Amino acid sequence: MAVLTAGTRRSAPSSLPEAAQPRDTPLARRRRRLFWPFVAPALAFLTVFYLGPLLFGIWTSFHRWDGYAPMEWNGLGSYRALLSDPFFRTSMLNTFKILVFVGVAVFVIAFALTMVLRDMAGKKFVRAVIFFPHIVNAMVFGVLAGFMFNPNGLVNTALSALGVDDPPKWLGSDTIFPLIMATMVCTSTGFYVAILMAAVDNIPHYLYEDAELAGAGAFRKFWHITLPLSWDVVGVCAVLWTISSVKVFELVLVFGGTSTTSGPSIETWTSALYIYRNAFTGTDIPQFGTVCAAGIVSLVLVAVFTVLLRRLMRRDPVEF
Repeated sequence: MAVLTAGTRRSAPSSLPEAAQPRDTPLARRRRRLFWPFVAPALAFLTVFYLGPLLFGIWTSFHRWDGYAPMEWNGLGSYRALLSDPFFRTSMLNTFKILVFVGVAVFVIAFALTMVLRDMAGKKFVRAVIFFPHIVNAMVFGVLAGFMFNPNGLVNTALSALGVDDPPKWLGSDTIFPLIMATMVCTSTGFYVAILMAAVDNIPHYLYEDAELAGAGAFRKFWHITLPLSWDVVGVCAVLWTISSVKVFELVLVFGGTSTTSGPSIETWTSALYIYRNAFTGTDIPQFGTVCAAGIVSLVLVAVFTVLLRRLMRRDPVEF
């Protein structure tokens, strides 16, 4: 048996844990060699198709440019023009309505359906049925609206059969945007139900059983169990909805255009439709400087809302 003498010294233990100590193994060297070959194509794709157009759009927003003649420096003129443009203010207001009102309705209904489907037999089939409208192109619902809600459509025909002599003008300027928002609720809810149910399914059932034994009702179980334990997923869904609400385009383009031949009325414009109408309709000389400025403003607003949401919804993680 080895005996330590007085002059024997133990080797000083490393200050780094074993997993954190640098290792120059052949496997580590091969991984380092393969890093850039795997990452470079993705970086090139992001640079060419995302970062490059973004920087060009920022540069264009400070110029007057119709796409043909040379650019003319305009400074902040395009941004000042946006502030005085009533069409842009209307489109941003409509985008804000979609973000807030449609978002609240989507999440309330999604949570309600999640709690109903949690213990339902055949919940996977029902979840697939609810999710199906999300995978259908929004233009399909816009075309369908033309058949259902036009003055001689299916809805007014059914109302006339029930004795309603003066049915609402569904595609009129006063009612079409609320109808668009209601359609968005129907088409978007299934997507968030699927995400929230994936989070709720991971919550242990014994927590709900303990809550029932303590006399908790459905709302208290939701408020004290479901919501806290799925809060991180709710935050991700809120960010996804913020991003998607600014990109609403196809549904408004087709849905709002069913009542007119010149396209959607101003009352239905969103920020994405404002950019499209001012850049690609061909009715006027395009002002790409103003259009790029509108896109940059929308991008900044999305970034601000996303940061605010993440900060407001920040909580300590709950483990179970």
